[in-house]
Amino acid sequence: MSAENIHLTSSEWHVMEFLWDHTPCTGREATSCLEKTMGWSRSTTLTLLRRLESKGAVASDTDHGKKSFRPLVKRDVAVLQETKHFLHRVYHGSLSLMVSSLTQKQALPQEEIDALYALLRELEEKHDVDMDH
Repeated sequence: MSAENIHLTSSEWHVMEFLWDHTPCTGREATSCLEKTMGWSRSTTLTLLRRLESKGAVASDTDHGKKSFRPLVKRDVAVLQETKHFLHRVYHGSLSLMVSSLTQKQALPQEEIDALYALLRELEEKHDVDMDH
């Protein structure tokens, strides 16, 4: 399975977040931290690590009898994939529908409005340049 096709569950996201911040790490380090932060048992964390490994999101190496884990998927790639999956699943791929939905019930701070305008101007400029070529 390629990085572009990996879908992470909520629990897997917690494990990946730990790995992105603590790479490489042993199973013992992961289980200790996730037991404290998530309340998970050792077997739960190890099961999630094995599942992530079988998905191709994580690799493991054994050195002197210690198994260590490292992410194979970069955080920004995983975030983009999850965002696309969410956008297609909930908003049928419509970014404008998502933004409209998010802003109907809550006011956006001026900084976010300015950032959205800047992003739209940047996208429009890029679109215009692409159309010229």
